[in-house]
Amino acid sequence: MDGFGRIVLYLWRANAGKPAESRQEGKMAIANRVESAAGSQEDAGSKIMRHAGILSGQLQQLRTRMYPPRSEKTLRSFSTNEVSKLTSIPDSTLKLMSTEGRGPVPSRLENNHRLYTLAQINELRELFAKQKPADALRFLPRRRAGEHLQVLAIANFKGGSAKTTTCIHLSHYLALQGYRVLALDLDPQASLSAMFGAQPELDVGSNETIYAALRYDEAERRPIRDIIRKTYFEGVDLIPGNLEVMEYEHETPRVLANKSSSGAIFFERLKLALSEVEADYDVVILDTPPSLGFLTLSAIYAATSMIITVHPAMLDVASMSQFLLMMGDLISVLNESGAQLDQDFIRYLITRHDPNDAPQSQVVAMLRHLFGTDVLLPTAIESTAVEAAGLGKRSIYELEMGQIGRDTHKRARESVDAVNEAIARLINDSWGRT
Repeated sequence: MDGFGRIVLYLWRANAGKPAESRQEGKMAIANRVESAAGSQEDAGSKIMRHAGILSGQLQQLRTRMYPPRSEKTLRSFSTNEVSKLTSIPDSTLKLMSTEGRGPVPSRLENNHRLYTLAQINELRELFAKQKPADALRFLPRRRAGEHLQVLAIANFKGGSAKTTTCIHLSHYLALQGYRVLALDLDPQASLSAMFGAQPELDVGSNETIYAALRYDEAERRPIRDIIRKTYFEGVDLIPGNLEVMEYEHETPRVLANKSSSGAIFFERLKLALSEVEADYDVVILDTPPSLGFLTLSAIYAATSMIITVHPAMLDVASMSQFLLMMGDLISVLNESGAQLDQDFIRYLITRHDPNDAPQSQVVAMLRHLFGTDVLLPTAIESTAVEAAGLGKRSIYELEMGQIGRDTHKRARESVDAVNEAIARLINDSWGRT
């Protein structure tokens, strides 16, 4: 059996199943089963479909209540003090500029405090980068000529390892620092899309996920630029996901078995698609599915770096061990096939960490002993602040002081910042910046 045959057999066994119904067929199936189940004894399938319809409707109602009147998320504004911390522009300079009418015009609260939008913060960055070219990177850290697009895959096939939480906080952090970010949801559960305010079964239509840019049907395939969406968070664009992305898992083995594709090999397609928008972004963040399938393998090949999230519990570590063994085996097959994986860094991130939990501390110590500096020094602590933000489909960066306890917010923000600062340093190191 050749290398690709081994990959197909390996992944097909893990992801065997029939192709998913189209979105419209799925919606009709839900409606039909809900209707037919009324007044009669339900079978398991009918009950599950009815519950899916009920839950989807409830989530839509909750979103409508949280984000009226158009049910869309918006980003809060930032105080002068926050702007100063984000941009390194002194508070006094911002106030003087506002008084003299220079730069973007902030809004005013009743107490005369100034508030800036993130778009206005980026205006300030560009203004100061032009005025002080020697310090331009300090104000506007976007990549320069000769610095490659950083494609960062957040991976692990163990559910609950905080991949999506890591993705949303990292994308928001980088945008707040002035980077241009593309967040790509490769997970059919589409939690990242939901965090950006897109309810997968309602707001993401047919051929509007990454599958549209990867599919083998040339007549239906779309340029990746056509499926990128602007988000409410200035500086972050999104390619949403939903159940449709699973089509790639079912279609790829058939194409490989029939040798019916004349285009790029399956694991190259994502990398080639991203190259079409390379000039538009500094960092691409890939939220991979909790499985080792064709999409995850494509993400690993496309990535220039990888963060493997791990919850410090023995069952999670044992699962990660299997993930690494499987991933290593598949990567070796790709290497034998002539594929070259060029990654700037691979790091392990401890997530949902309780520093006061003795068993967790033992697991963390073991990982640091085994992998040394490949384990990021900062950890993402388990926090009610992050959980509270998640309930409202927000990151910690979207919460304002007063929405939760001050100390709780401060500890969570410091932890998330430390993790993201460490990753940002790795990205800048990969660009040769000191």
